[in-house]
Amino acid sequence: MNKSLKIGGLLLIIAVPIFLVILLHIFGKNKYSIPHYFPISTSTKVLNGETIFDTVFHKIPNYKLIDQDGKSFNQDQLKGNIYVADFFFTTCGTICPKMTTQLTRVQERFRNEGKLKLVSITVDPETDSSSVLKEYAKQYKAISGFWYFLTGDANYIYNLAKVDFMLNAMENNTLDQEDFVHSDKLVLVDADRQIRGFYNGTSPEEVDRLMTEIDILLLEQNK
Repeated sequence: MNKSLKIGGLLLIIAVPIFLVILLHIFGKNKYSIPHYFPISTSTKVLNGETIFDTVFHKIPNYKLIDQDGKSFNQDQLKGNIYVADFFFTTCGTICPKMTTQLTRVQERFRNEGKLKLVSITVDPETDSSSVLKEYAKQYKAISGFWYFLTGDANYIYNLAKVDFMLNAMENNTLDQEDFVHSDKLVLVDADRQIRGFYNGTSPEEVDRLMTEIDILLLEQNK
């Protein structure tokens, strides 16, 4: 019996390293990659007899708004940073509180990460002045310099949301349940200003996925 146990133990000692090598070999070939969104053009070139495709993707252009401290803000202040953006308004009683609450999870998870920022842009700038946004930021314990709340001209913001962030944000002329229609999506933007993901900001599971993909982008950026 003791002899059998010794043989079994020896086989286990041999098998475990082999299993780990196989596992590393399999997962080493399957790198988790995050897509780029909205290709603009594709060109090809031949290098060492191999055809290489080079795709140019949509980049979010620089934009100028006003932050919760009443200071001018532009995307250059995010240079070198990955960031998560959303569109909301402070008097929203449905999806906005859920989205902002989920973003507090992102803030808590990455609060000490110097290469990540959060950007929340109001779609109701007539109501959401800088002082209103500052109080809203305090309500959610937003960290200054990490999480920006932005306001500005309404038409400029609607165009920014639809054309640049590829979201739906516009006034609701029917004035039903809320005065504004806007997206529930959180947008992940990389350090090159390219859109890398959309996530339902009211879903904890989707925000878990967002945080995983932020980790991956940070690893890519630090290589």
